[in-house]
Amino acid sequence: MAKLDASQVLSINGREVQITHPDKLYFSQAGISKLELVRYYLSVAPGALAGIRDRPVVLKRFVNGAEQPAFYQKRAPVQRPSWLRAVILSFPSGRTAEEIVVDDAAGLAWMINLGCIELHPHPVRSGDLDHPDELRIDLDPVPGVSWDHVRRVALEVQTFLDEVGLHGWPKTSGSRGMHINVRIEPRWTFAEVRRAAVALSRAVEQRAPTLASSKWWKEERHGIFLDYNQNAKDRTTCSAYSVRPLPDARVSTPLSWGEVPDCDPADFTIYTVPKRFAEIGDPHANMDSARGSLERLLELAAKDEAAGLGDAPWPPHFRKMEGEAARVTPSRAKSAKKKSTVKSTRVKMPLIVIANSRDKNAALAGLERWKSKYADAAGFLAADDVLVDSMRGRSSTWTRIRINLRHVPENLRPAQETPDPDDDPTREWREWQKKGKTKPSE
Repeated sequence: MAKLDASQVLSINGREVQITHPDKLYFSQAGISKLELVRYYLSVAPGALAGIRDRPVVLKRFVNGAEQPAFYQKRAPVQRPSWLRAVILSFPSGRTAEEIVVDDAAGLAWMINLGCIELHPHPVRSGDLDHPDELRIDLDPVPGVSWDHVRRVALEVQTFLDEVGLHGWPKTSGSRGMHINVRIEPRWTFAEVRRAAVALSRAVEQRAPTLASSKWWKEERHGIFLDYNQNAKDRTTCSAYSVRPLPDARVSTPLSWGEVPDCDPADFTIYTVPKRFAEIGDPHANMDSARGSLERLLELAAKDEAAGLGDAPWPPHFRKMEGEAARVTPSRAKSAKKKSTVKSTRVKMPLIVIANSRDKNAALAGLERWKSKYADAAGFLAADDVLVDSMRGRSSTWTRIRINLRHVPENLRPAQETPDPDDDPTREWREWQKKGKTKPSE
């Protein structure tokens, strides 16, 4: 067996790519090494490249394998092949960064060698970085919601898209949800594309109110959340044929609409997808030929605004937008203006944080400890009272778990305690921000 510190050079279409530590395990339970991950991506390269080609890509690096925390690297590595392109992107914060653009299988293998288990492209092409050519619909189920509900909402989205003259291309997220991408003409800004996504989310919620939700705050959601903010500038989602960091190495797999009613995300893994790709090809191969217009969605957005529906909340690191309501969770609102109708009143939710950890499994173990400690209160919880939040900082990710005690009698509600575990990588940064924006080392 080769030593762990050895390397292997692959010749890919006339270009040489060095794979360092090829035998390093990236999925310990499944026994998948880095080299096997590279070979998987090469086996589906035409499909994987269709999702990232000519697009700037954020590097989400799992340098210690799928079981360990990842970090986001927006800036292109200084040491990179001369044949690998890069473009300069600007972000909502005003900062800029040079990000890589991968156009071929050699570039794909080079990126996987950096520990990029997933692929995270921006929804723009390198020639026009201000006008997306993709509307992204992310179906994100709250805890406890069944896969059947995800499929039903996906089909509702398909029907609605047909009505507004757009073609959706569904794929499993590789986790618990589903993604539906819509190729659009690159005529609209990020803000306009997001505005169209908000209108779509609200429309689907109105059509399937017991299944779908357009609410940004997790404590207000139910069923399947249509995450319109995936269309905000600087946001990325995993693209087609991305391997996800789950024990069975599931793959975010493109589907035909005929497959959606009966599909099971567990069927699509690093072991099964190459055979499927060889037999049926890429169900999304014709996506680029189906560009559509956002005009009807934007007309719907205008009607919503005329009816009094303001802008929906933006992600926390964006500046406050015109027309956006106060960006604060209902449970943390210090005061509320009295409304003329009960319908418009927001109820403050009794939320407590019970775990913060870079390791999701450690956070979930903390949840189980809390349930054992407060068994009487835990017995009153509904499935959507447990909020598992995937938190993302500028370069780090972690899992936060909160409990909504709304169904627990007040005399049984545990007080907020120090979370167990309590590993929030942004705490130090937030503390020096409060103390006058002076870094601890200064």
